[in-house]
Amino acid sequence: MTETILFVDDEEELLIAASQTLKLADLPVTTFSEAELALNKVARDFPGIVVSDIRMPNMDGMTLLRRALEIDPALPVILITGNGDVELAVEAMRAGAYDFLEKPYNPAHLIEVVRRALDKRRLTLENRLLRNQVGSRDAIEARLIGRSSVMVRLREQVRAVAATDADILVQGETGTGKEVIARAIHRASARQTKPFVHINCAALPKDLVESELFGHVSGAFAGAVKSRFGKLEHGRGGTIFLDAIDCLEMNVQAKFLQAIQSRQITPLGSNEIIDLDVRFIAASKEPLDKAVAEERFRDDLFYRLNVVTLYAPPLSARRDDIPQLFMHLIAEAATRYRCPMPEVDSQTLSKMATGTWLGNVRELRNAADRYVLGLSVDEDDQIISDQSLAERMNTHERAIISATLAAHGGALKPTYETLGVSRKALYEKMQKHGLDRENFS
Repeated sequence: MTETILFVDDEEELLIAASQTLKLADLPVTTFSEAELALNKVARDFPGIVVSDIRMPNMDGMTLLRRALEIDPALPVILITGNGDVELAVEAMRAGAYDFLEKPYNPAHLIEVVRRALDKRRLTLENRLLRNQVGSRDAIEARLIGRSSVMVRLREQVRAVAATDADILVQGETGTGKEVIARAIHRASARQTKPFVHINCAALPKDLVESELFGHVSGAFAGAVKSRFGKLEHGRGGTIFLDAIDCLEMNVQAKFLQAIQSRQITPLGSNEIIDLDVRFIAASKEPLDKAVAEERFRDDLFYRLNVVTLYAPPLSARRDDIPQLFMHLIAEAATRYRCPMPEVDSQTLSKMATGTWLGNVRELRNAADRYVLGLSVDEDDQIISDQSLAERMNTHERAIISATLAAHGGALKPTYETLGVSRKALYEKMQKHGLDRENFS
């Protein structure tokens, strides 16, 4: 959409002069001698601003201000006051005016104020578009954010396996969102109304692992004063997520294998067999076949879990997703901290897209939290990779273009204008980096 300045003044000479001033500065302007005519052009997502004289017949500038802000409270409205109208100017600012100009105003000052207002409007609409994109996704896409090929493929796999009861192995680096994938599968499955039990295998106390998992009856061992349900039994009917399963001791793996194969458990000290109607999703940060080769993980348990294997991609494999994901994480952080949703400019999104993010989504989430709290997002040192200079430059250029396209919803004109390149140059660079505008709309 083309940005437009709606300029209203009932004095024809001033209207002509202002129009010429703005057009000479390459600022698109449409003039009106009556406020109501300009108001008819205003809509919630109108891509422009309003500049209006206050004292006019019929509808005055203050009325125009109030009615325009009823349509969109974030619309910048600049009012022009006569000499000595200080009280009126104060009232206008309290009513929500973006700024005011006092006649006779300096043409350079008019241009400066208008440009600032247009920048603010552009930023408001960009952030509104990104928030709408986040809110319009289905349950799976709302959790697994991104339009890169690896994320599109991952969502297709999640949709395919969610409808089944197949056991699943999720592998990926630390912080890539393996639990998020597991929860997305659970929420999209027929088990979504039943429990989702997250078991961190690395945090289980070694001397009580079996009791924690399978439960025990009173007197099963010293200190077992009361009977206790195990974590697996708590998940009946739902999904059991075995996080960091590669950290389980070999003897516990054997009992786990039996439980997964039979869908039955026997609490410690009991002869009662308890049926388990559950789906198992296991996750590991290292490839389990490597652990099997090093005899740290049972091969039969590996093959039992490896019915379906999903891979959580690192951020380095989907840099184009970072701007969109960062906006999503900011929205989550704003809700969590009960803070207003901050505006995010394309420069910040570009900065995020070019970061190293060794901690993957977890590290990016920390940056989003800091941004919402008004803190620096540079607290974590960014480690330079071993890429050559040319590779780094290409990665940086691709990330900047991706972030700017994301900020403008895939629209090319504001993208090449923001980047300061021609339309032809943008097309060539997009083709060079394999970028498709449809993936950002």
